Amino acid sequence: MKSMRVGFIGSGAWGTGLAQALARGEHFIQLYSHDKDVVDAINYKHENIKYLPGYKLSEKISASTDIAEVADNNEFLFLASPSLYLLDNVKHILNVPSVAHGKVQIGVLTKGFMPSSDGPKLILEMLASILPEFYRHNLVYIAGPSHAEEVAMGKLTGLIAASENPKNSIEFRELLRVPGVMVYSSFDVIGVQICAAVKNVIAIVYGCLDAVAENSDIFGDNSESLLLAAGLNEIQTLGFAMGATHAETFTSISGVGDLDVSCKSKWGRNRRFGREIIQTELLSKFKNLDDLILHISDIGYLPEGVVACKYVHEIAEAKNLKLLICNGLYRILNREIEPADFLTELLMKG
Repeated sequence: MKSMRVGFIGSGAWGTGLAQALARGEHFIQLYSHDKDVVDAINYKHENIKYLPGYKLSEKISASTDIAEVADNNEFLFLASPSLYLLDNVKHILNVPSVAHGKVQIGVLTKGFMPSSDGPKLILEMLASILPEFYRHNLVYIAGPSHAEEVAMGKLTGLIAASENPKNSIEFRELLRVPGVMVYSSFDVIGVQICAAVKNVIAIVYGCLDAVAENSDIFGDNSESLLLAAGLNEIQTLGFAMGATHAETFTSISGVGDLDVSCKSKWGRNRRFGREIIQTELLSKFKNLDDLILHISDIGYLPEGVVACKYVHEIAEAKNLKLLICNGLYRILNREIEPADFLTELLMKG
């Protein structure tokens, strides 16, 4: 593909890592951040010191605090803000000419759910309800086992580009055909989104178990594999309940692949958060789950599974789904049960 102009709304680790990969493919990248220090560091030091420190960025990458400029000045646009902030950012670009007239292709990197008056919604469903009509069936969701650090380094990574519109999926697949990245298409936009969101919930519980297992005569590697397999089953259960269309979504890199790397990788923020729940009694600082979400910036990094857990719990209750691991994490984060007690209850009593 010829060189393209690509914008990112959001300059976190994942957006920055993917931007670096695209720059290796000779594309010109512009990142939006509300934080002037982040913008200045990217523009003058070629490093995202706040969110992806230690990685020298291509000179093909620039940054701006002007969200309209980034949305209107590029041929492709990635929405990369965390779910907590995505809606506000999108509202700021609705009247930008390229978005208002459907002239820019939009891909979505954000994982999780978004609140609405009639319950939690998947990211694409919520975005389609506020973006111009053109985007209703044309958004592309990008996911897969892809820690930002390794993507930035150029280590081989597989991604899924899911869309109801096969042409758009292929266009993003071609855009992302850069050194170090392999991309596959999918029509199962619901299943891919569920995998991307709920694997973070499972990864927090996995992190708890991983920390407990270090000094346990009961839990070990076998126990962790048991948890991972049970977690994948819960992801699939929720996925089909919400309208996933392809069983292979859950056995692909979107499902088992992304879950495995989120649970086991040293880069995983959700795994790290789960370990710190055990090692530092991190939850003692918060009254309950709502208080944790309200003060989530106090943690120093964003474990997206915390927010996803709240919405998974609401969906499971509404649909009468039995999701023992996801519900258990809800009880842990809501300060209703101690993590070690829950793990014993889950793995030894079933």
